[in-house]
Formats: sequence, structure tokens, C-alpha cells
Amino acid sequence: MRVLGVNALFHDPSATLVIDGKVVAAAEEERFSRRKHGKRPVPFSAWELPELSMRWCLAQAGIEPRDLDAVAYSFDPSLARPAHEMGLDDPWDHLRLTYAERAPQFLAAALPGLDPEKVVFVPHHVAHAASGALASPHASSSVLVLDGRGEHASHLAGRYTRGRLETLAGQQLPHSLGLLYESLTEHLGFLRSSDEYKVMALASYGKPRFLEELRETIHATEDGGFRAPVPDWSLWVEPRIDDGTWGGPHADLACSVQARLEEVLVDLASWLHAQTGDTALTMAGGTALNCVANSRIWRETPFEDVWVQPAAGDAGTSLGAALQVAADRGAEPRPIAGADLGRGWSDDDLAQWLTTAKVPFTTPDDLPEQVAEVLAGNGVVAWFDGRSEFGPRALGHRSLLAHPGLEENLERINDVKGREQFRPVAPMVLADRAEEIFTDGPIPSPYMLFVHSVRPEWRDRIPAAVHVDGTARIQTVDPERQPRLGATIAAFAERTGLPVVINTSLNTAGRPMVDDPRDALELFGSAPVDLLVLGPHLVRRSQLFAAREAAGDAVAHDAAVAVA
Repeated sequence: MRVLGVNALFHDPSATLVIDGKVVAAAEEERFSRRKHGKRPVPFSAWELPELSMRWCLAQAGIEPRDLDAVAYSFDPSLARPAHEMGLDDPWDHLRLTYAERAPQFLAAALPGLDPEKVVFVPHHVAHAASGALASPHASSSVLVLDGRGEHASHLAGRYTRGRLETLAGQQLPHSLGLLYESLTEHLGFLRSSDEYKVMALASYGKPRFLEELRETIHATEDGGFRAPVPDWSLWVEPRIDDGTWGGPHADLACSVQARLEEVLVDLASWLHAQTGDTALTMAGGTALNCVANSRIWRETPFEDVWVQPAAGDAGTSLGAALQVAADRGAEPRPIAGADLGRGWSDDDLAQWLTTAKVPFTTPDDLPEQVAEVLAGNGVVAWFDGRSEFGPRALGHRSLLAHPGLEENLERINDVKGREQFRPVAPMVLADRAEEIFTDGPIPSPYMLFVHSVRPEWRDRIPAAVHVDGTARIQTVDPERQPRLGATIAAFAERTGLPVVINTSLNTAGRPMVDDPRDALELFGSAPVDLLVLGPHLVRRSQLFAAREAAGDAVAHDAAVAVA
């Protein structure tokens, strides 16, 4: 059973290939096109398909479009209603729906040989739900989905048993916690449907002084739904212009809305548990990328295990749509082992990239020791290893690494990336040392989707990894799954006493995460990074520029001899 999942309609277009229930490949279009989020979420872009990621998925498995049993498209236009009937101000939404209805023909044109009759429409929130429950390690679980919007709703609560979904509650539009947060993002001067994570970070710098007023109108209902009318934010604070300044009343508004979001999500998850009694909760939808809220759900609801799909936003609906169609046709879904589902290269391929680029490199047997030495000496390391991550978090495949023990490294890394100084960086920690340093969150936490408190005795030891509120969004590293990274952190711990390094995504502001070797070399050549790890190969900045100077001197000498 070969199923290609496709997300295309709103934002973060992506493709996923599932064969006999196993996820073989998954990638976001932005990693190929180098356009952040793939496209803007407007009706006029709804026709754009993730052509590059679709073709790569098929090539990864060595199959042709005609070999597919189904293409699962993560939106069902037959369930949609006109925007004005749903209380949405979106006068061009009918154009989006037209494109969705014609998706089979568009897909057949993009993938020659595909029979358009093989295209299956999967309801948007079912695709989200399946991406959580069917990709998780749980055979059965409660599932909670919240995002901006689907065909006519913004929320789904239900239960999966043996690949079958029982829907228990949903919330009709226009009420949407996702759209509420998106509206706030825009009011605070950030890019809507893109920069919501900045609002979450900014919230830590404010006080929830508008929370009581928000509680009056934004609340859960007794039937598992909620009310979330978008208020006039200007009643509390004027719109922010993104001029580089931040804090004050804008941070207070962010803090207030973030706090109310968390409270409502806890109420929704608690209601769901009362219906199912399950021990495990799986989550997806863009709101599930709010790691602060996820942690409150883990702490304050009766669920013993909360599992969040690492590509929880719309990109993950290609994964869920494919898994759901596969399950519906008799293939037992298999849980994903990790988020490393994207492109990768062999050691020889990486060496060839470096050779072609005329970049001096070494392939040392003691690479972890050498990288740890650079990190311990306060160098910044660009880390490119294995297959790229599916989803927005850098998880040790496409990462920037630095020393957590120097407070100034937070500002330094933000300067390297060219982003706002209120943005935190995340600690990677060896899994067997995590409980020693972090608390109040699930451990292990391999996908960086929960916030943990840093134990007081460690806050001064790893200040660059500690957010202003004393928390950290951790990633636990299992050396069995990531041996090179695990050995590097262990070697760093031997030198510093710290089994932690700080990590952020390998990119600069406004650009997608590095994906292929060319991207890595371009970043290394333009950003103040000391060492590039490209699989088993090392490129040192000092050696690279020394080689270029030597080459320049040689050219100058030859020219002088020729003139003489």
C-alpha cells in the first residue's frame, strides 16, 4: 500500500510517503524552494502544490506516480461552507475552495502518470488527528487538535482505537484559538501565520494584567468546545510597529493571551479525559506547537502521557492524511521513530560536495572530541548530520550549537541568526542527565515541544539556556539514536562538567532551515560560525580562509611572473 500525503491549501505545504503503514519520507516544500513556510496563506496561493517535496518523496522510494495506490489531500472541500456563513472575513475564500476541488487535476499535472481518480480528500482535522495518534507510540489514545481553521471548524477532540477515530467534540468557526492567536501576532507587529512562536517568547517578559478581562469572553464550554471571539486589541494597547523595540504593554498583552490560551487548553484536555479515561493524549494542529501550553496540559490534567507530533502544524497534515488513508485500506500504521524523515546524504556524497566547492576539510576518527573542544573554547558550531527534520524544530540534524555556560552566548547566537534578542535558545541534554537539571515537564522530551523548569542549582551554570522566566524548552538526546551528537555532548561534559549544549535551528532570520549541503556551505560562508560539521567531515573557518588567502597569493604571484 503506497500512499502519498499532500498538504497544500493553507500554508506550510509538504509531502509524506507512507508504504505499508510505515513513513518512508516526509519533507516541507520550504526546504527545497527556500521560501519560508513555502508560501503565504492567502487564497491566491492555494493552487501551489509541494511539487519538489512530492517528487523527492517518490524518488526516495524509487517509485513513479503511477505506482501510487492513493494520494491523500489534507482538506475536503465537500465539507466547507462559504466564509461569510462561518463568520469569517475572507472574501476570496471561494477561490481557495475552487482550487481544492480541482486538486486531483492539479496533482495529475504535477505528477505525470498519476490517475486523478486516486486522489482522496481527507478532512483537515482528521489529517491533524491522525498525524498525532497514528504516528505516536500509542495503540489507542485520546486526541486533541486545535489550529486556525479547517473546512468549517477549528478544533477536534476524539479517541483513536486501532486506527479508527471516534470524534467526541469539535468547535465550529468563527471561534478559533488559532485565529485568535494569529490576530494577536499581527497586532504585535509580527507576521501572521508565521511568527506566533515570537508571541510565546515575548509573553515571558510581560505580566498578565489583562487576563481577567479575557476570561469574560474566552472560555471552554460544557460540551467540549469553547468561545473565542477576537477582541479589539487596541482597547488594551495600540498596534506595535516592528521597529526592533519590544516589551512593556505589548509584552503584557502577549502574556495575558498566552495565559488564557493555556487555561482553555487545560480545560479542553480535562473534558476530553473525562469522556475517555485514557492514560495517553496525542496532540496536533498549530496550537500544539505552543510548548508552554503543552507543559501545563501535562502537569495539570489526568493524562499520564502527552505526545505531540513534531510537525504539529499544517505541514504534518500530509503525514496524517497518508497514515489515515493507509489505515482505512488495511495497512497498520507504524509509529515514527523520530523527526529525521527528510533528505540525507552518504558520507562520500558529502565529501564530494566539499571537494567540488574546493573547501578544505578533515574526516577525523575523533570528531566528537574535536567538536567538543571547539564548543568548550566558546566556538559556534554548525551541525549538519543525517536526514533533515520534519517540522519546525532543529533536533540535532540541522542545528547551531554553542556553550550554555556563558550568558552572553544568548545574545551572540541571536546576533549570528539576525533575530530579536527576546528569543530564547534551547538546551540539548543527554537523556540520562535530564532529570538532574530539569523538572516540571515530561522526560524524555526528544522533540523540543515542552517547557521545563531549570533546577535552581543549575541556572547559574547554564545561563544561556535559561529563559527569563527560569524555564527551558529542552531536547533530550538519546546516544543510541544520535550517536555522533550524543558522543559530542558527552565529550563536552567531560571538559566542562555540563552535559548540555545550546541549540537553535541552522538558518538565519527569515530563511528556512538549512536542508542540503549547499545551504550549509552558504550559511557557513556568510555567518560568524567557527566550525561546520558535515556528517563525519569537519570544516574549520580558520583553515577555509587561510586556504583562500593562500590561493589568492598564488594567483597574484603567477600574475606577477607573467607580467615580468
